Amino acid sequence: MTVHFNDLTDTAGSTVVAEYQRSVSSGLYTNFLKRLLDICFVLLVAPFAAIVIAAFALIIALDGHNPFYRQDRVGKDGRVFSMWKLRSMVANADDILAAYLTLNPNAKAEWDRSQKLRVDPRITRIGSFIRKSSIDELPQLFNVLVGDMSVVGPRPMMVSQQIIYPGTLYYKMRPGITGFWQVSDRNECEFPARAKYDDKYYREQSLATDVRVLGQTAVAVLRCTGY
Repeated sequence: MTVHFNDLTDTAGSTVVAEYQRSVSSGLYTNFLKRLLDICFVLLVAPFAAIVIAAFALIIALDGHNPFYRQDRVGKDGRVFSMWKLRSMVANADDILAAYLTLNPNAKAEWDRSQKLRVDPRITRIGSFIRKSSIDELPQLFNVLVGDMSVVGPRPMMVSQQIIYPGTLYYKMRPGITGFWQVSDRNECEFPARAKYDDKYYREQSLATDVRVLGQTAVAVLRCTGY
């Protein structure tokens, strides 16, 4: 078969046009529509979320703990913000973790690998349930409303974790309440592998992608797979 020069030009031109259109569409979504939809989503679910947050805040308070927990996380462009959660850990969690890891080499290795523990001595009685069901994440809707976070995006990174995080695209996005890592084999993968999920999400950002992730999140919540 003979391929003419014009055919090659047309093919290359079509590829460039398609890529340009994809880029424009992605840019419109990530720079404008995504933020608008974040706000609409928060306002839509706020009445239900407020009831759930209030109910579990009362339960946590009756258990003898401050119901809310604030922690510094790294956001878009490296800006540090305060992320809110329902408290699932004891007040002196950092001291307990340090002592536990010192006495348990296997737990130390697990923490260094994934920044999570299957058996975590810091978790309160109600904390185990709200973590498995992801109810502890609901106060982050406030972070979405004020622009610190997005509904869908990379998992918010702790300031101390930046030194072991190998990627760069994370810093170009608002971190999300849910995202590719959160609906993946998150309980099995090592912490540096999170960059793979973040890079993939950066390339695939779109309305269709976010709707798909929200659907997968609903399934993960119903299965109570978090810890």
